[in-house]
Amino acid sequence: LLMCCGLDFFDAVNHSMTTTSTGGFSTKQASIAAFNNIYVEGIVIVFMLLAGTNFTLLYFGLKLKIRKILSNDEFKWLLMAVFGLVTIVSLVMFFQQRTPTMLHGFREVSFQVVSIITTTGFSSADYTLWGPFITFIFFLLLFSGASAGSTSGGIKIVRIVLLMKNGFLEFKRRLHPKAIIPVQLNNESVSSKIIYNLLAFIFLYLFIFTFGSLFMTALGIDFLTSISSVASALSNVGPGIENVGPSHSYSSLPDTGKWFLSLLMLMGRLELFTVAVLFTPHFW
Repeated sequence: LLMCCGLDFFDAVNHSMTTTSTGGFSTKQASIAAFNNIYVEGIVIVFMLLAGTNFTLLYFGLKLKIRKILSNDEFKWLLMAVFGLVTIVSLVMFFQQRTPTMLHGFREVSFQVVSIITTTGFSSADYTLWGPFITFIFFLLLFSGASAGSTSGGIKIVRIVLLMKNGFLEFKRRLHPKAIIPVQLNNESVSSKIIYNLLAFIFLYLFIFTFGSLFMTALGIDFLTSISSVASALSNVGPGIENVGPSHSYSSLPDTGKWFLSLLMLMGRLELFTVAVLFTPHFW
């Protein structure tokens, strides 16, 4: 498909592989923006979304079991997050006159939202130039990730959904302390053990993010670059904000910072606990 849109064989194969693996590496310094091709961007958006979808659902799709796909809570939340964020950010850009036309803004925003939420990291524009409100939205997206069982990194949508549901159910539990009110996902109860594991994962994620940000600032790196580089490394996204934004790279960081972020990328890719357990006395 990419070759049909004008890319040569080398570029098409490389971008195909780094799209489906949500890796985001490009043969061009300017990433996807170098092609300035709306059809290339559209194809990459579709396949980034597919790569960020649980592969079990893709299997159901091949077997035409569409009902199983549409009834999956995580998939529905992923689509709602993408469409909701694209709509909000596009409208903000249009009313703040940061884009010549609504359609042009929608094109750039769609690509960047899907790229960051799936932790692919391709760039077709620099979202840090779209104002502080939009930049902060993209900073939050660095943590999210797409579906569990996909090639994306980050916390994953399903964990965020379960955390939100459990938080809202605490109000009911306070009102009815003797009632058993389990968290439900896909119309099935989620065991308390999974909720405890989820809370432990979120705590560890935020703890490593906080410690990592402190470490990077201790190296003399500015605050925004420090927190975004750590969040981006943990989630395996790539671009962050400030000096590691889409128009920049990590080359300006000191060697110590690069080694540290390399460790964070490894921990994030292995879901934290796999690496963190190596540093515990229980393992020794």
